[in-house]
Amino acid sequence: MADPAAVLARLRALADPARRAGMARYGIGGADVLGVTVAELRGLARELGRSHDLAAALWDSGVHEARILAGMVEDPAAVDGRQLDAWAAAFDSWDLCDQVCQNLVRRTPHAWAKALEWSARPEPFVKRAGFAVMAGLAVADRGSDDDRFEPFLRAVAERADDDRPLVRKGASWALRQVGKRSPGLRARAVATAQGLRSGGRGARWVGADALRELERPPRRPVAGGRGAHR
Repeated sequence: MADPAAVLARLRALADPARRAGMARYGIGGADVLGVTVAELRGLARELGRSHDLAAALWDSGVHEARILAGMVEDPAAVDGRQLDAWAAAFDSWDLCDQVCQNLVRRTPHAWAKALEWSARPEPFVKRAGFAVMAGLAVADRGSDDDRFEPFLRAVAERADDDRPLVRKGASWALRQVGKRSPGLRARAVATAQGLRSGGRGARWVGADALRELERPPRRPVAGGRGAHR
């Protein structure tokens, strides 16, 4: 295992304090922010490899970027539900929430259960985490059939009516990503979004936001060129 103190020293060497003001404007960062980019963190994570013990030490440091890095180097097979709950309870920024969910949580055996469990929680970052895991599974899980995602659509329908922007944006993200998996799920997601438009203010926002993408006609490839991608 790499020495945690040495890794933290590497992070501090990479840090650019001038970045912190820009990060703060976008609601990025928590109590102890260094100013290290995600690209720099990914490069360091590739160098370090997976380590459960290093991830724990980095997380315990409380440093914002060290916690993102912890999610990148943690071994998904070594994580239990108690650890995931403890980490989720400590989320204090949307970028930390999303990075840990995409880099770690969705890769664990607990992902499907935590997505539903967390999306029902009242804490804003934990609830967003539930939706973020749904979105991540919708993109990355290539082996599941459409019916496995039906509980996610029901969860969005039941839990999207939330006026907190970071939560409702997470709900829209989940709904859009599930809808993009297949024509059948797109139809179900559109129906879910349309139903949300008759709900409360938060639900209406999610429905309208999701429909802007789900009802957009697919782009046609340019003749003689490569297909267009979103």
